[in-house]
Amino acid sequence: MSVNGEKTSLTLISIAETAKFYTSLCLGTTAFLSVFAFLFLIPFVVDPAITSLMADYEPEPVTCIATQHIYAEGISNCSWASCREGCTREATRCHQIYVNYSKMPFHQYRPTMPVQNIHWDVPNTRFLINTEGCGYPPSVNCSEFARQYGYQTAGTPFPCYYSRVYPETQVVARYSWDDTLRHLVLSITIPNILFAASIGVLSYWYCPGCGRSCQKYMHHFPTDNDIHLGVHSFGKKASLSSMDLLRERKTSMKTTTSTEHFLNL
Repeated sequence: MSVNGEKTSLTLISIAETAKFYTSLCLGTTAFLSVFAFLFLIPFVVDPAITSLMADYEPEPVTCIATQHIYAEGISNCSWASCREGCTREATRCHQIYVNYSKMPFHQYRPTMPVQNIHWDVPNTRFLINTEGCGYPPSVNCSEFARQYGYQTAGTPFPCYYSRVYPETQVVARYSWDDTLRHLVLSITIPNILFAASIGVLSYWYCPGCGRSCQKYMHHFPTDNDIHLGVHSFGKKASLSSMDLLRERKTSMKTTTSTEHFLNL
């Protein structure tokens, strides 16, 4: 029975060690990927979200109307673009759309309202698809963007968002404060939480100092074995002390007897 019990315990230990190894491998991979995911999200999510929040766009859409649509080709002709598919390369073909916008909320606009009667607060300013003026498919499709806001639709009012920090230069087609803040928070918290949790578990398992620091306070509470050893040691010291006391008394008595004998002589 004892041999079978030892084999069972060894099997359980082997299974636990194997599970710990593969768990550690997964945690290490998670920490590694979390770092790269966070670095990847910085230019594509974090930075645009911070820029959008700092621009302080009007949360309610206002009324815009396209005044000019230019399609250009060549890097020299595309110094700016209303929409670019890809934010890391220069645009060789671009759509440039200019708009007038009024601070009148778009929900107050009626199709029967003459465009000439609308007071345009800022005329002929650049119009961008978002704060960066670029993005990646499928969320950003510049051909569809041009069909929606340029070409034959030019002259028809549509909703837009202007920056209260840069009202003369920044007008965008898409903006949501809630979505921007949610994307910013998620892109920062999720990779960092995964990284911290993975490193924390691995440090607890494999860092000798972590286990020692967690267990150092246990030395303040003696175990039953320590108490037994302490009592035994105290009894031994007490017995030794009594023996030394008797030995000292005998020595003193011998010294006194020798002194008296010398005086009598």
